[in-house]
Amino acid sequence: MGIQLKQQDKIEILTLIDNYIDLVPADNSTVVQRAMPLKNMEVRNSILAEHGFSSMVTATDGDQSRSLLFDFGFSEHGVAFNAEALGVDMKSVQIMALSHGHLDHVGGLSKVSELVGKKGIKLVVHPDVFIGPRFAKISDDLNLTMPSFSVKQAEAAGVSPVVTREPYGMLEDTVFFLGEIPRETDFEKGAANLRCVEDGVEKQDPIMDDTAIIAHLKGKGLIVLSGCAHSGIINTVRFAQKISGIEHVHAVMGGFHLSGPEADSVVENTIKSFKEINPDYIIPTHCTGRKAVMKIEEALPEKFILNMAGTKLTFAA
Repeated sequence: MGIQLKQQDKIEILTLIDNYIDLVPADNSTVVQRAMPLKNMEVRNSILAEHGFSSMVTATDGDQSRSLLFDFGFSEHGVAFNAEALGVDMKSVQIMALSHGHLDHVGGLSKVSELVGKKGIKLVVHPDVFIGPRFAKISDDLNLTMPSFSVKQAEAAGVSPVVTREPYGMLEDTVFFLGEIPRETDFEKGAANLRCVEDGVEKQDPIMDDTAIIAHLKGKGLIVLSGCAHSGIINTVRFAQKISGIEHVHAVMGGFHLSGPEADSVVENTIKSFKEINPDYIIPTHCTGRKAVMKIEEALPEKFILNMAGTKLTFAA
């Protein structure tokens, strides 16, 4: 299952939406550039935050840059609003990918597709993004239904689904969609309250559609970007290492889904595994959870970057 992931001189990840925003953090660096939406040198807008995630990833080799979109946020307008406030050239997007089928990653697809303006643009997905119903079990008497995503909805949004369980090369194999991620660690068991119905029987939803994308920064290693890491962020990184043949990890970024009552032991084991993997940067986003983010920062302060909506991270060779 090995892949040929082309090395790049630069990988930029612009977070179009995330759960947090701060316009005055005063921590810009060669890697981190915070949002400052100006018009004629005046601050005319904020940047929206919501419980969701979306990013634009740009891979550059020499003088050639290629861009894709990974996830689309929760609300219909949030990503589109931020893209306009930030002056993002959405028409430069060549392909799209979806981490999994939950609404907080697909809700803004239609408006984003309008901005991209390329009818029939490819949207790379795992086949299980289209399964349903899915729901969160709050108690024995209360289930919160998660709206399903369908092929018809995707086509109505002007995109053409590319459905695969296997790794899939994008932007001329400069970025790969991981496909289905094996569940191998003994501590990443998923969220017991996320449920589905299969053959008429309720069970824990394994969320097999959960995946990530990866890139290879020349001389520095892998960059791994997850949506929610329902597969387990350590499972995700280990799978990326295995199929790429690249051992060193430069950056791990994304939602790590380490919140909830059963998460404490998972957080500790995740941090232990991060120490073994030893990435240069760890950037938790979205659904990682406040307590988990604080524990990661405390345990690995030299590697930690606080992410927020509108932040652009530049990883250069």
